[in-house]
This record gives sequence, structure tokens and C-alpha cells, in this order.
Amino acid sequence: MPKQDRFKTKYPGVFFILGKAENGDEDKIYYIYYRKAGRQIEEKIGWQGKDAMTPAKANQARTLRLTGKEINNQDRRDAVQATKEAEAGRWTFSRLWTEYKAQRPINKALNVDDNRFMNFLAKPFGDKTPDEVITLDVDRLRIKMLKSKAPQTVKHVLALLKRMITFGVAKGLIDEPSKRKLTITLPEVHNQVVEMLSDDEARRLLEVLDAEENIQVANLLKLAMFTGLRRGSLFRLQWANIDFERKSIQLPAEAMKSKHALTIPLNSLAEDVLLSHPRTDGSEFVFPGASGGERKSIQHAAAKIRTKAGLPADFRYCHGLRHHFASMLASSGKINMRTLQDMLGHRTPAMSMRYGHMLDGTLKDAAEHVADVFKDLARPQEPKPAAKVVNIKRR
Repeated sequence: MPKQDRFKTKYPGVFFILGKAENGDEDKIYYIYYRKAGRQIEEKIGWQGKDAMTPAKANQARTLRLTGKEINNQDRRDAVQATKEAEAGRWTFSRLWTEYKAQRPINKALNVDDNRFMNFLAKPFGDKTPDEVITLDVDRLRIKMLKSKAPQTVKHVLALLKRMITFGVAKGLIDEPSKRKLTITLPEVHNQVVEMLSDDEARRLLEVLDAEENIQVANLLKLAMFTGLRRGSLFRLQWANIDFERKSIQLPAEAMKSKHALTIPLNSLAEDVLLSHPRTDGSEFVFPGASGGERKSIQHAAAKIRTKAGLPADFRYCHGLRHHFASMLASSGKINMRTLQDMLGHRTPAMSMRYGHMLDGTLKDAAEHVADVFKDLARPQEPKPAAKVVNIKRR
């Protein structure tokens, strides 16, 4: 700034220059200058008109800076910039969730998780990084939620919290939190409800499905009944996944809830359904949606079918039929737990164990069969007739 433009005041280190205000009028702009820590500092304090600045106020600001009670404008700007840079590298749970969503396909599952985050995680943890959250914080959230929410709901919320941390670590956004500092304990869920239709209910349902005009939904429900496939897998099922020659359905990882590929045998009933099912021109899906793309719902049509068949109002058409399929397998007496697990596409035996009581019956039958064998061995045997000796030479 040229020195001739400066006008001194009665306060040392305080001066002003003349400038044009926003309305075009001439106005005074006050500055201060001082030396601190061996550095000469000069900064603008404010306009006389717009900021109501006076030489006395400017001098007061200079005193506060000299005594360290206020920082100068440059230091303030540097602090704001440093904060912005720190925030840019600070991966809070809100930022992690935004990035997590951006890398996931938009579907019903993601929408459900988004509601879980916004309703239960955003407020307590949104502005915190995983490193700033401790086990006690998570424990408090779990205890609070369990007072009004089902254990399964709480489990889903805390599982989402764990997935976000795992995602952040895998992408190199955050460091793995120390287990001594943060351990997320999921609540126990005792939800072993098995939905199984009676023989009469199953018969009525099949009759309704055979007469149903909506072939797409009718055959989708039949396939759910005959294969035990999940709703999402049926929605994503493509003709390329079906091998009629080898009589199998080969589901890629993206079609599975567990994200692992699955191959299941194609039984004769399921094969008949697929062989007679109409193909939609221009669509690769077996049960496409209205536009030929992936189907999103069967709720309206399936609810009508459930009512026509006289099934319980709380029977879940797809998931209930999966339970029914699994129950029939378990009670058949022809499979073991590992086979049941493989047929249902469960990654661990835990989910298959809900059908364990049905397997118990077949195991008892097998054990009783062994007992019968030993009982037969223990019974007194009738004496065998003596062997007749024939003199070959005399003959």
C-alpha cells in the first residue's frame, strides 16, 4: 500500500485510507500495524460506515492482538483453512455412510439401511470418527434401543455400524479401531419361527396358482415353493442361470443374499414350471418387471393369491414358501444338516438349525433302526437242520 495514501490517527499503529463504499461514497478504511514474535503485521480492521469502525475501536483491536487475547486476520484464516483441511481428511460416520451408499446399488436393502442410519446412528455417531467412538457409546445405544425395539432391529442397526467400519478399513479411509477401545456386541436374537403350510393349505395354494391369470407371479411362487429360493434370487433369476441339460440352477454371487455363488439341483416340478413359463422378448430375466428389467415387487398380486388360497394373513408368500420347502426337506428323512445348509444357500449352519427339530425325528428313526438290527441279532436263533452226508463213492 503506498504510504501517501495513509492517514495517521492519534493512536499509534492505527491509520486509515480513503476508499469507495458500496454506495459509491468516499469512506474511511481503518488499519492497524504492530510487531509480534519478530514479525511485522499489518491488517485491515473495518470500514467507518459499514462496520461502524472508529480509531478507538481499531486501537482496542490492536491491543487485544498484542496481548494475545485475539488472533490476527491471517492467523484466523489459516486456522479456518487448517480446520477445513482436517475435516476433509476426517472420515466421520456420516461421510463413511455417504461413500458407502455411493458404492452400493440402489435397491430396497440399501433404502432400509439408509433409514437405519438416519433414524438410529446419525445422531449419536454421525459427527464422530470410528476412532472417537468407544465401546460404552455403542453399549448405551444398544441398551436404549432394546427398551423400545425388537432385538432383531437392534442387531441390524449395530451390524450396519460394523459394516461401515469394515468398509472404511477396506477402502483405506480409516484405520482399524482398537478392539480394546471399540467392541460392538450384537444382541442375541431368538427368532426361530418356521412358517410351514399344512397339506391342505399347500393343496389350496397350488390350485389357486394353477388358475391364476398372472402367470409371472404364479410361476414365481411355484418356483419358490419347489426350490426354496429367496425372493431376491427369484427377482434376479435369468434364463442364463438355468441349465436344463444338467438339471440345475446356477446363481452367481450377485444374485445371492450371501454374496456367494450357489448351484442347486432342478427337480422335476421346478423344471416343468420353467419349461412352460413364457419368455419375455428383449428381457434376460425369467420373471421380469413391467419394463423387462429386474422385478422389484410382487406384493399386490401375491397378497391376492394368499387371500384366495385362504392362507394366514401373516404368511409371507416368498419367505414362507422357502420355510415350507426347507421344512419338507428336513422332515423327509433323506438329508442331513450339511445338505440342508447347501440346498438353502446358508453360509453357516446357524440358520439351518431352526429346522433341527425336524431332523431330530429322522435321526431318531435311524437310531431306532439300528436298535432293531441289534434286537434281531440278540434273538435266539432256531437250530439249523443237520447237513446230510452223502457218500459219493458208494453212488
